[in-house]
Amino acid sequence: MAAQEPSPPSSMENNKPGFPKKILANKLEDKHLCNCCQNILRRPFQAQCGHRFCSYCFNRTVGSGPQKCNACIKEDIFEEPTSILKQGCAFPDNAARREVENLPAVCINEGCAWKGSIKDYELSHEGKCEFMILSCPLCKELIRLNEQERHNERVCPERTLNCKYCKEPFHFKNIKAHDEICPKYPMICEGCAKKKIPREKYVDHIKFCSKFRTPCRYHVVGCDMLVEKEKIHDHERACAHEHLNLLLHYIMGMKVSLEGLQPQSLELAGHKAHELHQALRDLEARVIQLSAIPGPTGPPVQGVPSSSSSAASSSSASAVAPLPPPPPAAATLPTSFTPLPSSVGAALELQLHSEKTKVADLGRRCQDLEVKAGTFQDVVCVLNREVERSATTMEASNRQHRLDQDKIEALSNKVRQLERQVGVKDLTVAEMEGRLREMSATTFDGVFIWRISDFTKKRQDAIAGRAPAMFSPAFYTSKYGYKMCLRIYLNGDGTGRGTHLSLFFVVMRGMSDALLKWPFNQKVTLMLLDQSNREHIIDAFRPDITSSSFQRPVSEMNIASGCPLFCPLSKLEGKNSYIRDDTIFIKAIVDLTGL
Repeated sequence: MAAQEPSPPSSMENNKPGFPKKILANKLEDKHLCNCCQNILRRPFQAQCGHRFCSYCFNRTVGSGPQKCNACIKEDIFEEPTSILKQGCAFPDNAARREVENLPAVCINEGCAWKGSIKDYELSHEGKCEFMILSCPLCKELIRLNEQERHNERVCPERTLNCKYCKEPFHFKNIKAHDEICPKYPMICEGCAKKKIPREKYVDHIKFCSKFRTPCRYHVVGCDMLVEKEKIHDHERACAHEHLNLLLHYIMGMKVSLEGLQPQSLELAGHKAHELHQALRDLEARVIQLSAIPGPTGPPVQGVPSSSSSAASSSSASAVAPLPPPPPAAATLPTSFTPLPSSVGAALELQLHSEKTKVADLGRRCQDLEVKAGTFQDVVCVLNREVERSATTMEASNRQHRLDQDKIEALSNKVRQLERQVGVKDLTVAEMEGRLREMSATTFDGVFIWRISDFTKKRQDAIAGRAPAMFSPAFYTSKYGYKMCLRIYLNGDGTGRGTHLSLFFVVMRGMSDALLKWPFNQKVTLMLLDQSNREHIIDAFRPDITSSSFQRPVSEMNIASGCPLFCPLSKLEGKNSYIRDDTIFIKAIVDLTGL
């Protein structure tokens, strides 16, 4: 690192050679160069021969002892002892130093626009330039100084990271391998979907997690279902029949494989063992007889075992061909009996030993088969109990199913009944809402204003014939007076069809008609209101008392009477003041004089 301010040579200053030549902004002069490194002088020393060196270069040159000045030799001015460089023969050249430090300098790093003096370069820019190229100590990649921190933290493949879970350090390239073994790595339970379970506690979690899916207990016999722990009993109850079938097939397979180990069956093996026991007893009797017959010299036949030793090991049985029948009793044998050779006795002894070995082996196999048969009996008992329990459970489930079906049918009937009631009530509510709207628009002073919105759409419906006429809500001359309404044809009616808007007055049957004077004889004024309040369209008439339209109604309403040519449709086209926001207003006034 560069020194922070000018000072005599020190250990910190001696670790850098001269400044690179490229930092000079103007022409380079030879007097400013070090005679050793050939760079611009840094902390120049002048030797007694007159040549200048960087402090670092001079100390390195004389560090191993006195040296000849190469510059003197090159200039052919070498002379001793002046041209000998050694410690103490040079002094700091402060004049040259000040001259060098005031030279203009630029940064040598590509992309950097710094400018100043060499002194400023050494104090504040050297080694600190953001565009300086460095080699990453880990991956050896060349990077700029301003990118070093980002490279070390995010880019370098050899960087060391601390695991955010267990805080242990690892190399970035081993991040996946560390995640596979990190004891604190967050796991997600496949059953309950709980997150952030440390790996070291995951095994304990799944032991008690009721949602974790585990193999069925009958997977060893073929059930391949994965069941949540809390539903394992439900699964076993629901699949009891399948489990019993799997278990039965498994046991039958074992039985078949075990039967292959016996001659034919356990009963056949017992029969064979009995025959072998009988043959063994016959053989022992013959051996005793042979050993009891004296030879010519009197002693028994040599090489034949005694009856006591033979009887001691005759508890086993083996499969062997029956021996020839024993000879007659000793009393019937001829007196000239010749003793058997010793080789025949040895053969009989070997045959007897072989028979005993086979009998013992067959006895062990019979015992194993008896143990396995007992095991099979226990398994069959368990299966019988399981079948009985499953049958009981199935019967109870069927009963419960029938009860549930009855309940479902009763509830379905009740729901259908409630739906019918709700439908009736919906109709009632709709009717009441219509009456409420009608009552809210009803007036009792003979003056009624009818607001008709969506005029354009409704007129199109009238033109198309879908709704040629519209009735207004009812209004009254008084609370117990005449009941009336208006009828309008937006595309005209009769003589005004297609050219005029037709408006009619209708007398309706009311609750107080019996108290009123008939025929209806009050003046009626009809108006299409100008929403700018300038020029209303007005028409008025007095009823014809001879017309049935003004007699006491005998049906819901009388025949309409009014103005088929009430308003030319041409006045409602284009921009006009009768239609605003696609809405028009019709006003009716009934003269109450005389009522």
